[in-house]
Amino acid sequence: MGKVGLVLEVGGMRGLYTCGVLELFLEKELYFNYIIGVSAGACNAVSYISKQKGRNEKVNIEFANHWKYASFRNLLREKSYFGMNFIFDEIPNKYVAFDYNTFNKSPSRFLIGATDCNTGKPVYLNKEDVTEGFHALRATASLPLISPVVRFKGYELLDGGISDSIPIKKSIEDGNEKNIIILTRNKEYRKSPMKFEKIVKLKYKQYPLLVDTIINRYKNYNETLDFIEELEKQGKAIVIRPSQEVTVGRIEKNKEKLYSLFRNGRLDAENLYNKIHEFIN
Repeated sequence: MGKVGLVLEVGGMRGLYTCGVLELFLEKELYFNYIIGVSAGACNAVSYISKQKGRNEKVNIEFANHWKYASFRNLLREKSYFGMNFIFDEIPNKYVAFDYNTFNKSPSRFLIGATDCNTGKPVYLNKEDVTEGFHALRATASLPLISPVVRFKGYELLDGGISDSIPIKKSIEDGNEKNIIILTRNKEYRKSPMKFEKIVKLKYKQYPLLVDTIINRYKNYNETLDFIEELEKQGKAIVIRPSQEVTVGRIEKNKEKLYSLFRNGRLDAENLYNKIHEFIN
């Protein structure tokens, strides 16, 4: 395979769509030399890189209703709605083992997007930063307002989706002439201005550049979607996006909805597989 990037969008629990797509790729033994993901996209990528079929489904659906996975109780215990210690320590080490050996031996280059709170700009961590404790993943998945800032490698980091929700431009910058892009929203979706501007300004008053990035995120996101559509027209990208209406929320717990979104991702990837195979070859 030549210079083809696999780009994975953010999405919280909407990332179950990405899980379905990656599950089909695992079944077909389709792997990429370059993978870049942000937030849920990056978290779902690690089980794909470690070649663990079914792991994403177990982690994201079977534990969805567990209070340690996501709850306001966690906000009191860890200052994070999502239970970071449970997700990135207990689950991989006690319940659904993560294959560090296969992950580390993978020849794929893997980048994880996070946001530098001091500059408001993206920081891209590497596969080598994914060690026990998954601090790189904790950083990219730390949502503003409901997660604490993560201090890692000298940075103060939050959710990668704040500064680069769909890191297609980084993939192109790194030399990928073609890209497979997995999105978690329907084609017509465009992001609206945020509703909690005053709260954000108060919460992150020590990070004014971060505040600017959060407030203007919707503009950058929509511009990226327009850019991606242009890449599609030019034949430089294949975009896999939900073919059915997405009803799953960012912190969804309804298992029926989650399974449905997972199946939609797998089916869409299967329907596009021949086109993808021709595109990358």
